[in-house]
Amino acid sequence: MKLFIAGHNGMVGGALVRRFARESGVELVLRPRSELELSNQAQVDAFFAAEKPDAAIIAAAKVGGIHANHTFPADFIHDNLAVAANTVHSAYRHGVKRLLFLGSSCIYPKHAPQPMPEDCLLTGPLEPTNEAYAIAKIAGLKLCQYYRKQYGVCFHSAMPTNLYGPGDNYHAQNSHVLPALIRRFHEAREAGAAEVAAWGTGSPRREFLYVDDLADACAFLLRLENPPDWVNVGLGTDITIRELTETVAAVTGFKGRIAWDASKPDGTPRKLLDTSRLTGLGWRATTGLRDGVARAYAAFLAEKAAGTLRT
Repeated sequence: MKLFIAGHNGMVGGALVRRFARESGVELVLRPRSELELSNQAQVDAFFAAEKPDAAIIAAAKVGGIHANHTFPADFIHDNLAVAANTVHSAYRHGVKRLLFLGSSCIYPKHAPQPMPEDCLLTGPLEPTNEAYAIAKIAGLKLCQYYRKQYGVCFHSAMPTNLYGPGDNYHAQNSHVLPALIRRFHEAREAGAAEVAAWGTGSPRREFLYVDDLADACAFLLRLENPPDWVNVGLGTDITIRELTETVAAVTGFKGRIAWDASKPDGTPRKLLDTSRLTGLGWRATTGLRDGVARAYAAFLAEKAAGTLRT
């Protein structure tokens, strides 16, 4: 199988490369952004025409935290719509037999039932702070669904929960909560700080999936003869932000105090995916949170030492 992984230099793409590099009979097709700009329709079409991959996983996306999504919503909706439209259409035009599009749990309504089932898509308003990104991901999912319906191609989607692991973004302002905590507690331990400040009460619950488990789920989905149009991919359990914070502190070796500032907002009380559809098909995650955080911290230290840490 000739497999194109779009976005192979990102955290998810890197995990996909690790996963499929050990599969016999798979030839990876990879292109850095400097050689293939996925938002450029002509470049994408020329690439698919020349390479003619058998399968493609679309893991490329413009991503960012709340601040970035709020500040640059036009960029987030335009760039991600362009990537989805260009890759899906060119894959169809040039005979790609299998395409897996990766979305996000933010596609579901802000007040979706918990855990969030696939069927709650488009049943209510989205979270305003990342609506632009979510709409683009919904469009990508629907592109796959409708190209499959109209043309009979096996194009389908996976919606992962919050991801973490090797290759994560540790930017001081724009990183997500788990890598932000790893960096904060590592730097506090290195500085000998007596305490680390944490926002809110710590009561909200969140789900986190180790990125290599997502890559394994993608391999599983590509082997299915008749996969769902879209399916949730998660750990299946969640944890309070307080428990997460204490876990990261322990893994990084921070011995000081965690000072919770209850005057700061907590955010959405709970975000958990209903993973029963995927577990019913025969796949479930194998990396527990404590083990995953330890692996992620080891990767953080290795990337920091090598000068490759994304900050």
